[in-house]
Order: sequence, then structure tokens, then C-alpha cells
Amino acid sequence: MKNWLLSRFRLVVSVVVLVILTSMVSVAWKRIRVFEEPVTTLPETVKQPAKKAKKRLDPVLVLPENEWVDSTLKSLTIEQKIGQLFMVATFSNRDESHYKYIDRLISDFHIGGLIFFQGGPVGQAQLTNRYQSHSNIPLFIGIDGEWGLGMRLDSTISFPKQMVLGSIQDDALVYKMGSDIARQCSRLGIQINFAPVSDINSNPGNPVIGIRSFGEDRDNVTRKAIAYMKGLQHNKIIATAKHFPGHGDTDADSHFTLPVLTHSVDQLTETDLYPYRAMIADSLMGVLNGHLYIPALDSTPNLASSLSEKVVTGLLRKDLGFRGLVFTDAMNMRGVLKTGKAADVNLKALIAGNDILLYPESIAETVAKIKDAIDSKRISEKIIDDKVKRILQAKYWSGLSQYKPIDTNNLYADLNTENSKELYRELCEASVTVVKNNNDLLPIGSVLDDKMASVSIGEGSSVAFQKMLSTYKPMRSYTFYEGPSSQAQITEMIGYLANYNTVIVDVHGVTSNPKSNYGVTTGMVDFVNQLKQQNKKVILCLFGTPYSIQFFPETDVLICASQDGKDQQEIVPQIIFGALKSQGRLPVSVLSYKAGSGVTTTTINRIAFGTPESVGMDGSSLKRIDELATAAVNDHVFPGCEVLVARKGKIIYDKQFGGLNYRTPDRVTSETIYDLASVTKVSATLQAIMLLYDRKQIDLDQKASTYLPELAGTNKQNFTVRDLLLHRSGLVSFYPPLWDRTKTSAGGLLPEYYSSKADTAYYLQVAPKLFAKGAMRDSVWKWVVESPMNNRRERSGSYGYLYSDLGFLTLQKIVEKVTGQPLDIFVSANIYEPLGLAYLGFNPLRRFSEKQIAPTEQDYRFRNQLLQGTVHDQMSAIVGGVAGHAGLFGTARDLAVLFQMNLWKGNYAGRRYYENATVPLFSRVYDESHHRGLGWDKAPVDGNSSYVSPQASVNSFGHTGFTGTMVWIDPEEDLLFIFLSNRVNPDAENTAITTQRTRRKIQDVVYSSLIERKSELP
Repeated sequence: MKNWLLSRFRLVVSVVVLVILTSMVSVAWKRIRVFEEPVTTLPETVKQPAKKAKKRLDPVLVLPENEWVDSTLKSLTIEQKIGQLFMVATFSNRDESHYKYIDRLISDFHIGGLIFFQGGPVGQAQLTNRYQSHSNIPLFIGIDGEWGLGMRLDSTISFPKQMVLGSIQDDALVYKMGSDIARQCSRLGIQINFAPVSDINSNPGNPVIGIRSFGEDRDNVTRKAIAYMKGLQHNKIIATAKHFPGHGDTDADSHFTLPVLTHSVDQLTETDLYPYRAMIADSLMGVLNGHLYIPALDSTPNLASSLSEKVVTGLLRKDLGFRGLVFTDAMNMRGVLKTGKAADVNLKALIAGNDILLYPESIAETVAKIKDAIDSKRISEKIIDDKVKRILQAKYWSGLSQYKPIDTNNLYADLNTENSKELYRELCEASVTVVKNNNDLLPIGSVLDDKMASVSIGEGSSVAFQKMLSTYKPMRSYTFYEGPSSQAQITEMIGYLANYNTVIVDVHGVTSNPKSNYGVTTGMVDFVNQLKQQNKKVILCLFGTPYSIQFFPETDVLICASQDGKDQQEIVPQIIFGALKSQGRLPVSVLSYKAGSGVTTTTINRIAFGTPESVGMDGSSLKRIDELATAAVNDHVFPGCEVLVARKGKIIYDKQFGGLNYRTPDRVTSETIYDLASVTKVSATLQAIMLLYDRKQIDLDQKASTYLPELAGTNKQNFTVRDLLLHRSGLVSFYPPLWDRTKTSAGGLLPEYYSSKADTAYYLQVAPKLFAKGAMRDSVWKWVVESPMNNRRERSGSYGYLYSDLGFLTLQKIVEKVTGQPLDIFVSANIYEPLGLAYLGFNPLRRFSEKQIAPTEQDYRFRNQLLQGTVHDQMSAIVGGVAGHAGLFGTARDLAVLFQMNLWKGNYAGRRYYENATVPLFSRVYDESHHRGLGWDKAPVDGNSSYVSPQASVNSFGHTGFTGTMVWIDPEEDLLFIFLSNRVNPDAENTAITTQRTRRKIQDVVYSSLIERKSELP
């Protein structure tokens, strides 16, 4: 019996010990899990954030124990402990008296932290270093940066506001934003960001939350808030959910009064508290209490919830189990100060359960009040110690126990990285919402419809929007600069639009103020209504809050960008024309559109616009192009230039440098039109040849004389179309007698060929003030037919390689003979117009002002005048500017579209221009020693080139032009490079672009910027 009892006793003891050990291991494991280093990818958010809430939740430990915390706490006097409870507002754009005031608060009252408001990053960094040097315990530095540092500081990035983010379907993007904001905060010595706003904006008339909320859907708000929180906290920045217990359904602004929230406990539980409960159950480290009156939680008359022990200690601490830092909202707000004097209100906030007083007033009086309260037992020193311990734990977690001053070197660059700019663009793209798309009107495929116009309405510039529209389709654009203010203005505009079937209306100046109808005026609405009454198809684009939708009539297409800015204005046209797909969803309900409404449109293989990082390139590296191009302009290599780079179907670099000439201040722009010189060969003639090859209207191995009978019986009767494309036809390079025959022995111009005035006989424009007889075309072709052949024969008896302009003049004649159309008309009708190329063409002075065209040479040898708008090449000039080898003018963006189509093997915007194999057939190498394809130039195998980078792949191809132009396509890297300049101005003898290898150096930078080499990708 004794042994049995002993055995049972041992068993009971063993069980008790096991239970104790299990409990200890469980607690230890929980702490380990809480404080282990977080993963870098977005973890799963709460999949079922809320079944009905339990009355009380188990606490989630978020603040670490540490010897530094305990030893520091033990070393503090009561005054120093009290000081830790204050987080004072400061600014970096004030004068020295303000900075000295902060110095005194640190030295005299031992304040525990600062929240920075307006100023600049360098000034804030310098002040932070100054203030930290004066504090015995490192200061908490906070910022109210809901959409990033740019919310408070100049020269920093502002990310989209939270309601814009609420439109995004991919929560990982919000996490990335939180991570990048955390990176910037860390760089600037900030440990706390008072974000995210976690309120559910269920009241459209809310005057203070509104667009600061992720929206009205509680699940969407919760997912986004957790993603933002994790992005911050995984990168050692304390996130602070606000405004507890929920400011979303109020109709007053707590900055000025005490808003009343009349929700029942059930409503609060199911709606307002929902995000906070989920965030606390996850890992939230900070909560900011809003100044609200909520009778269902505490019916004490006019008592702000931030001062209520029932709300702060009862609900937040006990019921929800929050163990992090509790902040008040700003204690200078009228919503809380109306209830008493600042010192009294500050004390109430601490007694209620808040840890830190944010933006408090009357510091000295408050310190005295707190000490009196401790002495009178209104608040125990133990409670003060608990608050201070949490603060010190959070400071330790933030790394302040090993504080280092901020290094201000490269601070601006570190805060404004290319990756941050790419992320901003990515967020904007993902947020734009096509709310309605009747009959799948979007994306617009064909750009041949000339019955489309655009009208911009409202304050603010819409230049970026209209410019991007015209990139895809030339169209007439109109503007109401301040919105239509009278029926007369509306009637006038309706008259302008009479002949158009489709009108794109973009509305700007939309505000976040519900009391002013969000900036939507009666004139705006009346105009759209009257457009609809005219049976127009209306594509309505709203650049502002989705709440503005409620004021407009139904339209065929409704797009909501939620925010206005250059990026949004560039993204929306790309969605309209199918370069980008729409991804966003409405974050709130408006009219019949429920939260979550939206249409995903498709892309149709159109070139888009993006950032270098979005296509695996380093934007910082590309800045070297700016240096090279600027230096070239300064060294008079050329007056001006444009460099365009596209990769993976996106234009990621497009910049202009210098001016139209060296004499005037006229700068080059993206609309500057350049004389493309020999780039004409591949942009016009070769495009036509490939088209006719596909149509089986020409045979590359057929003799040219088959198509041109006038060559039969001449020294030119045997070369083939292929020979002409490979420059192996035997033709001479060029033939000066073509224009020398039209000159006098003294160098003047024969009047039988030229006139200074245009008339029915002299209508071929040779120069701005010089015209040739129409019969000159036939004469020149006759002289070409009669021209001698070169003497470069190979052993086989066939002609060797000799680059020849006459060969492409001959190809032009073949195209015109086969099609029955002039070259310029054929390529325009079959290629340029369907692609929407407004600027690419011959004889630009017929369509554009000379002021838009980069001048070439001051010609003293032939035409005796400045050439601006007429072709520089002499042979092309005497036939009226349309020739197979030269004469084409255009912009970089038009060329980008044309050659992107070539890079995509003839497919563009849903239309097939060439068979899939045609461009690869023409662009492969046929003559390695002379690096030639069929019509195309190829990269030299040995890399020895003055214009092509040695990093270009062997499969790359392109062409250059005498005036300083170049296009280059690299299928291996999905890369397009365009360089335009007018290096021949004022003198064609300037060859510095070649001797200095300017184009090659710039293209070298492009290749060096590739982070992801396509050839290395699976």
C-alpha cells in the first residue's frame, strides 16, 4: 500500500511538473515566434479576420524583454519617467527660436520623442542629430506619413493615398509600399509612422477621413491595413493603426470639434473594430486613439473616447488584448481640448490608459499635474513604470539602444530611388479602375477612325493626358481650362464636336471635399449630359475620388483614376488604347456600382510606357546618358538630340537635350521632327519591300529588270532585288552628276531646273525657298539608269559589297511600279496611318511648321540657304524630297512604334503587318564581313563600330543616318534604341559624332543598365 501511494504521488508530481514545463515552453515559444526576424515576403493576412469577436482576446506580445530596458528604467528619476510620455510636435522649416525651444524641452523635461511635421529631409536629419545629441535616452522620432514622407516633407516621394490603394487587388503591392516607406523612414532616423489609417469609410460625407481610408469594405480595409503594417514592421518601423475605435462613419472633423459615432456595440464589433481586432491578433505594435464621442462605449457626456478608461483600458487593452504602444491623437485638436484645459486633458488621457501623449500642449503644467496625481494616488507610479517600460521596449526593438547619427551624405538620392519611383508607377497602374465598358468599347484597336476627339475639363494641367492620347492616335483636343461656366461655352464646344462620333472627356480639379460636391460643377455635368443627348459615345475619365461618380450621367465608358497626377494621366490613355490592362476595383459604393465593381480590360500588343526597373533595367545607370548627351551638346557634337529606349514593350527612357541650333534658345522636345536621312531606307523602303514580299508581289531573287523594263539591255539588267538589299548590285554609292548637271559651271543653279517660287511647273520643293521642275523626277531616274557601275568584282564575277544610295532609289522604283502608288503614299496608307504615326512622313512642311523641325545644314554648296523642313540629302532633294534612300522625317516616338512592330515580328495592336517569319528573314546576317542583312545593318562580329555597342547581340539589327540618327533593335534583349540628332547643323563637315563615338557610348550605357539579361532568363 505504501509503495502504491508513493508511486501515485510520484505520478502526480510528474504530471504537475510536465504541465508547468509545457506552459513555460509554450510561453517561451510564443515569445520566440513574436520576436524572430520577419520574412521578407508578404505573409498570409488573416484569411477569416472575423467571425463574431470574442469578448476578450488572448494578448499578443509585441514588445521584447531586455536588460537595456530594465537597467534604463531603474536609472530614471520620476521626472525622467514622466518625460518619456511626451511626443512633441516639431518642424524643420522654422527658425532657430523654435529649435532652441525643442532643445529646452529635451533638457528640462526629458521628453521621450518628437513627431516631425513640415520641412525638408536634410533639415530634419540635421535637427534629429542635434536633438538626439541633447537627450540622455534616445528620442523616438515619428512622422505622420500615411502616404509616405512626401505627406510632410518636400523633396521626397508621396505614394498614392489610401483610397487609391483600396482599388488595388494585389495586396502585396501595399506591402511593398509599406516596406519602402519603412526604408525611407529608417534612412531619416524615424522609428514610428502614424499609419495606416484603419478606419472603414462607410460615410461618403466624412470630412476628415474620406480618401485617407482604404474604402468601405471591411475585408478589403483589413487586408490592406495588415499589408501596410507588415511592410513597416518587417523593416523595423512601428506601425500605428488609427483612429481607434473607428472614425469612418462620422460627419465632423475632430480637428475642430468632437465627432459623434452613434453605432451600437454590435455595429462597432462587426464593422469599425474589425480591422483593429485583426491587426492586433496579428502583430500590431501601435494604436492611435481618435478623439470621438461614442455613447455605446462610454456615455459620459462630451467625453472623448481617447480619454475614456472604458475604451482605452477596457476595450483596447483588456477585451482586444493589445499589448503594444497606445498613442493619443494630437492633443492640440479642438475635439479633445474643448473638454478642459490642456494639462487636465493630458492627465486624463494617461489615466485612461494611453502610453504616449502626441502633440501635447502645456508641457510644464502637465508634468506638474502628473506628479501631483502620483502623490495623491490618482495614478500609481507602477502604472507610469509600466508605460515607460513599454516605451523603452519599443525603443529597444527599433534599435535606439544602439543609436547612430544620421549620415546626410546622398540623403536625397537615397530617399528618391528609382525603385521607389517604379513602385509608385506600379501602384498607380494597378489602381486605375474601368468601372463600366459598354459593348467592350475598350481597348480601342484601330486608330484609323478620324471621328474621335478629346475634351479636358477642370483646373490643373491635362497636358500629359492629351499628349499620351496623341501618342496612340492623332486626334483633335479641346480644353475647358476652368470647366464650362455657362451654357454658351457648352454650346460652342458641342459645335466643335459636331463631326465626331466618340469623345474622350477627362475631368480634373476633383477634390476630396464632400461639401463642395468634390469639386464637380454643374457646368461639367451639363456638358457631359448634352454630349450624350447628341448620341456621342462618351469615354468619361475622372481624375479624383470615386465619390465624384455620383454626379455624372451614365456614359459608355467610365474610368476612375482616383487621383490626379502625371502618372495617372499617362496610364489612363494606355488603358484606353490597350497598351496596359485595367486592374482596379472601386473601393466604395457609388450609385449602382458596389464596392469591388470594375472591369478588367485586355492588352492588344501596343507599346506602353514604364520605368526602367519595371523591365529589368537600372534607372540610376541610365542617368549616365544624360551626362553624355549634355556633354556632347556642350562640345558642339550636335545642337540637340533625343534618346529613346524601350524594353519588353515599354518605353522606359525618352529624353531630349539641347536646342534646335546653337544660336537660339529653342529647345528640342519629344515633338521635334528630325530629318532621318538613311534611316529612311529601313523605315520606309524596306518596310514596303517586306510588305510586298509577304503579299508575294515581289521575289527577292527576281531580277530588278523584271519589274523595271527600262533596265533591260543596260548594265543594270542582271542584278536582283536581293542584290540591291545587300548592296551587292554593282551600283555606285552615289552619283554627284545627278545634281551637278543642274548647276552652272560657276556653281549656280540653272533656271531651266529651279525657281525661287512654286508654281504649276516648279512644284518639287528642294529647299524652303527653292523649287524644281516636276519633270526633274523622270530626268533623275533616267540619269540613274545611265550611271556607270562600280568596279568591285569578286572572283566569282559577281559584284562585291558597296553601300549604295542608288540601290534604294531603284528599290523605290520597284515598289512604285508594283503598287502603282508613290512610295510615300503607299507606306503612309499601309503602315504609318494604321499604326497611328502622326509625325512620320516625307515633306513635313506640308503638315507642320518649320519651328517644329530640327534644322540641318546651312547649305552653301548647293541650295545656298538653311535647310529646315526639307531633306538634307541632295539626290532626294532634287526629286522633291521623296526617295528610297532619304527624305523621311519623324519623331522618336513614332519610330518607336514602327520598330516595336518590327521587334514583335510584324504584329501590333491586334493587326498583323507582316508574317511572323518575315522580319527575322530580312534581319538575319547574310554578309558577315560587311555585317549586312537584307536592307538592315548588323552589329560587327568584332565589335569594332563607331555607333553600335559591342554588347549588342549578333541577332540585333538597325540603321544609321548621315544627319546623326540611329535606330537599333535587339531581339535577344527585347530592346529598342533610337537616337536622333541634327549633327549636320550648321555644317555637315562636323564628324565629331563619329570620331567621339557618341552613339556607341550612349548605347553602351543602355546595355550596361540591364539587370535582367533576357538571354539568361529561362
